Amino acid sequence: MVKWLGLAGVVWILDRVTKGIVNSTMALGQEVPLLPVFSWVRLHNEGAAFSFLATQSGWQRWMLAGLAVAFSAYLVLEIRRLPPTDKLLGWAYGFVLGGALGNLWDRVVHGYVVDFALAHYDGHYFPAFNVADSAISIGAVLWIASMWRDSRRERAAPTI
Repeated sequence: MVKWLGLAGVVWILDRVTKGIVNSTMALGQEVPLLPVFSWVRLHNEGAAFSFLATQSGWQRWMLAGLAVAFSAYLVLEIRRLPPTDKLLGWAYGFVLGGALGNLWDRVVHGYVVDFALAHYDGHYFPAFNVADSAISIGAVLWIASMWRDSRRERAAPTI
């Protein structure tokens, strides 16, 4: 359990450090091109993924924070029940938990999530994201891979 909570802690720290650098070195809306398809940018997202609910009156801050708290508590319980041999699911839970806590911190402390990584090509832009968003995405992929693995095991098991 300590290993997966430690992973979540590392993700949370990386998220805090990167957002702190962005906040201290960039103005809101400032964009710094790094590659033809990638830029640093400082944006504040008051909504959820892809700015969903960002234009609402403020209630979304506490609703999204509440969801993050509830889901984080669920993940901690799942980590406690996780067999030590299920490393794939441990990685998934650790990444998702660390990302959820990273964005929760921003939402509670600032009222918005700081996004700073911007992928784009030929005038088309993917929504800006951050370390927490990346960790949640990686964790989700690992979680799906774990479910797929378990499903294959169940189908391969002999039936009586």
